[in-house]
Amino acid sequence: MSLPKLSRRSRVLLIIAAVIVLALLLGARLLDTYVDWLWFGEVEARQVFNTMVVTRIVLFFAIGLLVGGSLALSLWIAYRTRPVFVPVSGADDPLARYRSAVVGRIRLFGIGIPLVTGLIAGATGEGDWQRIQLFLHGTSFGQTDPEFGNDIGFYAFTLPFYQWLLGWLFVAVTISFIGALIAQYLFGGIRLAGRGGQLAGSARVQLAVTAGLFVLLKAVEYYFDRYNLLFSDRNAPLFYGATYTDLNAVLPAKLILLCISAICAVAFFAGAFLRNIQLPAIALVLLILSGVLVGVAWPAILEQFSVKPNANQKEALSISRNMEATKSAFGLNNVQYEDYTGTGQATASEISADTTTVPNIRLLDPNVLAPTFTQRVGRENFYGFPQKLDIDRYEIDGRLQDYVVAAREINTANLTGNQTNWINKHMVYTHGNGFVAAPANTIDRAVSSANSDGGYPIAVTSDTQNPTGAGINPANPTAPGIAVTEPRIYYGELTNDYAIVGGQEGRAPGEYDSASSSNYRYDGTGGVNLGNWFNRLAFAAKYGERNILFSDAISDGSKIMYNRDPRQRVSKVAPWLTVDGDPYPAVVDGKIVWIVDGYTTLNNYPYSQQTPLGAATEDTLAGVARQANNNINYIRNSVKATVDAFNGTVTLYSVDDKDPVLKAWEQVFPGLVKPGSEVSPELRSHFRYPEDLFKVQRELLTKYHVTDPQEFYTTNTFWNVPQDPTQEGGTNLDASGLANQPGYYVLAQAPGQSGTTFQLTSPLTALQRQYLAAWMTVSSDPDDYGAIKVLRLPTTAAGNSQVDGPVQVQNRFQSDSRFAQERTLFSNQSVTVIFGNLITLPVGGGFLYVEPVYIQQRNQNSYPQLARVLVSYGSKVGFASTLADALKQVFGDQAGQAATSPTQQQPTTNTPTPSTTPANPPATGGTGSSPALDQAVADIQSALERLRQAQQSGNFAAQGEALAALDAAARAYENAKAAQTTSAPPQPGG
Repeated sequence: MSLPKLSRRSRVLLIIAAVIVLALLLGARLLDTYVDWLWFGEVEARQVFNTMVVTRIVLFFAIGLLVGGSLALSLWIAYRTRPVFVPVSGADDPLARYRSAVVGRIRLFGIGIPLVTGLIAGATGEGDWQRIQLFLHGTSFGQTDPEFGNDIGFYAFTLPFYQWLLGWLFVAVTISFIGALIAQYLFGGIRLAGRGGQLAGSARVQLAVTAGLFVLLKAVEYYFDRYNLLFSDRNAPLFYGATYTDLNAVLPAKLILLCISAICAVAFFAGAFLRNIQLPAIALVLLILSGVLVGVAWPAILEQFSVKPNANQKEALSISRNMEATKSAFGLNNVQYEDYTGTGQATASEISADTTTVPNIRLLDPNVLAPTFTQRVGRENFYGFPQKLDIDRYEIDGRLQDYVVAAREINTANLTGNQTNWINKHMVYTHGNGFVAAPANTIDRAVSSANSDGGYPIAVTSDTQNPTGAGINPANPTAPGIAVTEPRIYYGELTNDYAIVGGQEGRAPGEYDSASSSNYRYDGTGGVNLGNWFNRLAFAAKYGERNILFSDAISDGSKIMYNRDPRQRVSKVAPWLTVDGDPYPAVVDGKIVWIVDGYTTLNNYPYSQQTPLGAATEDTLAGVARQANNNINYIRNSVKATVDAFNGTVTLYSVDDKDPVLKAWEQVFPGLVKPGSEVSPELRSHFRYPEDLFKVQRELLTKYHVTDPQEFYTTNTFWNVPQDPTQEGGTNLDASGLANQPGYYVLAQAPGQSGTTFQLTSPLTALQRQYLAAWMTVSSDPDDYGAIKVLRLPTTAAGNSQVDGPVQVQNRFQSDSRFAQERTLFSNQSVTVIFGNLITLPVGGGFLYVEPVYIQQRNQNSYPQLARVLVSYGSKVGFASTLADALKQVFGDQAGQAATSPTQQQPTTNTPTPSTTPANPPATGGTGSSPALDQAVADIQSALERLRQAQQSGNFAAQGEALAALDAAARAYENAKAAQTTSAPPQPGG
């Protein structure tokens, strides 16, 4: 029985429906492609777009032709060799109706099925364009693997392509076999009736030949599998690479199986033409048995009875190779190790004489202060800052200083009321305004009026109203600071929506620029032209917004800005880069630019350790993009990118000309990456060693500082990345899921360094213990950029000479009696205590820990304020409202001088800061020792009572006054007590 024929009207309707479905499927993709084409033209990177599109189109058709063509050929052979006499009707032939339908529309099925299959395969495979381009443009590494002697470039560029091609050949042969099987069954070449069924000669030939091709491909796969042994995970996670078992059992097995597969393939071909089905059957059994016995059983026996009992010796060669490859692949070959006792006893005079590390101790935590920046210098409600601020350094008045920096961006999420209508959101509030910087070691506690604030950063904005950045130097408030010639920010981390700028005067509504001017019109080079109707129609469809098409405010000269996030822009221009999760703004030649670090990565470097990028870079920092948890075993920070905050211009610079992966991509996209020689000295002075790379290297150094393979196997000298104890619950060592402590940028002088250096640092602890094992630093100074140094503490410590790590120090802080008492005062129903970054610094042969403590009112508009500073050195703890006073408590009075330079705005004695109590507060009123001491005790008790009453009533103004009075009384008590002890007049607080 045949299927009924469709009428002409039905066929027309089907064609129309097919066209509509195709338009829906392809229309959105074509629209996105056109919008991307316009965007790549804006950033002058259309060669990237063209190369990607052309490569993907070629791959689409090549893979589609391979898979679809193989299936079409298989179906054609099955149809042409079908049996002549095939039953066409009868109850014993359930396939008759389907056979008739297929024969009646043989072209539809014979062409349509392979076509659809080819389209699906082509759409699946066209995304592998990067693999193809690396194969075509791969370069030599100049290094060879220790087993086969092949250049590393073979594994990085060539082998992945061969494996990819082999995979698609397997797919084509498998689909062809399935197609032949179904077609032969449908046309009677295979019959299930009768004992054992029946197999026509033509079907036997076709299926045997196809199966023989599959087995032959398997032989080729065994050949390439030998090289894959160099990425073996048999002993993971301890180490990756070919193990003793792989080299002595699996590798010979691969060669044996290769030969057996070739013989079996010949048996399949012979069986096909000799009309002997026994040969292929015997070959198939032989192939399976050999795979089990030679490929699985023998390596398992060798591993169990020979290797495991002697693993430390048997695996020594493989571990040695892994250690060498990992250090080479992750840039750890030139790490400088230096023994450091960590138990030195610095004196007050040594601390006071320090002019590099102690004066630059960072008190501002960029992970805490975003709300403070927003409330104090954010100005209008639609301006904002990222959740995490950044650290950079600038030389002002001849002095190098590290600053907490941020771009004051437009944040359309904060628009309210009529600000949220379409014109205001996309055409008026279009850009941010200003670069904000605050000295990282300075807190503003100067008192100029009764209503002045204390404990806040000296944040100065360089914008249209203050282009010179005056005010950033407290010692000279009128002197220029960080000067910005173009402070407007159209591209930033918060600008995730499109903006329409420019246009004709009188028609465009005018962009908000400052409180004094709201009719600014963009005149830069950024954005895509909206002056023609076709582009307006395209973007109206893209964003589903009809106003783009019909608004009279859009005219000649109007532009649309999109893809405005700096990290996103770099990722699109260079899709072969892995982009660091934390772009940061910098002022270079008067312009605000975003600096974005780009990495070239591989996952097929022989013997190198596979590292999950996402897990290795995970820590407690908020507001940074998290990396995908892809395994990598090679990484280079080979590219530094800049994104102009005003024009959106993306510029890529090569900073590692020796990187073979970068060289390959430079051949794919010639001229896209500028040579490092074009980096200006000012831009280079703002390059930071990237955080994600640092975290990966730090994670690996916990293992790969070990040089002896047998010691490596025991793991007893491994280190750990410490947990961040400043987070809630971070001191609970039994808690699960605690994130790593991040690395910290500091301006300091480490042992062996010739001067103050901007560097990225982190402590390292012993394996499964919390005491300090090492301290790691990487320089960001242009003269020795990327130099890694590790201070290595003794592995065995006598007595109690082991140095406490961050978790132990935090425990000591929180158990200190002074801290415990004060915490009960300002940690209450209306105030939250926030622990800042716990920074570890090598000072005077030991380690100095510094942690700022912030408080924040528990209401919607509150923001953090620095209340105290915790300091630890050896077994001593300092806890005071200023760093100078905390240092005095640890080292002696003279030590505070290093932290009291005029530019640091240390507080006066009547600073209105949060509550401060003396180091040893009195328990009762009055001592009777001196009138000054008795008066101080009375003042403390009075201030405490006022504070309790203000807290109960919820009167924040009264709380502030009580805190100020308590601070002044506490200082008076300390001074009076010191005067009584030394018979000297009391000194003012530092």
